Amino acid sequence: MRMVDVGDKPKTERIAIATGLVRMSAQARNAIRSNSVSKGNVIEAARLAGIMATKRTPDLIPLCHPIAISAVEMHVATVKAGVEIRATVKTVDRTGVEMEALTAVSAAALTVYDMLKSTDRGMVIEAVQLEAKQGGRSGEWKRKRT
Repeated sequence: MRMVDVGDKPKTERIAIATGLVRMSAQARNAIRSNSVSKGNVIEAARLAGIMATKRTPDLIPLCHPIAISAVEMHVATVKAGVEIRATVKTVDRTGVEMEALTAVSAAALTVYDMLKSTDRGMVIEAVQLEAKQGGRSGEWKRKRT
């Protein structure tokens, strides 16, 4: 194993967007909407967890470069199936922020699960995926809708 050498790459603006879903019961979803979860505001806790996790990605993922994060935008919302999570991460650096965006979504989803596990232990974290990325040598990539 080795860390990829990015020293010769130019610093450029890079953006990555990742999404995920926490599927849950109507009872758990209603607890979020009525803000009646004993641990507190699930949406805000998940947003904060995603932002914090973004900055800790190289501590969690082996061989992931520490990079200067310019911005993190977390969107966490209830939907019919449960809670949708979307992270947009930006940097001006030598390597992309795909792992940071995916880590943000994962940590936010785990936070939702943790805060609601007393209500619904059957929740499922699913569809954590990269939606798009911009910048760097490989340019722009977008997930194709099927």
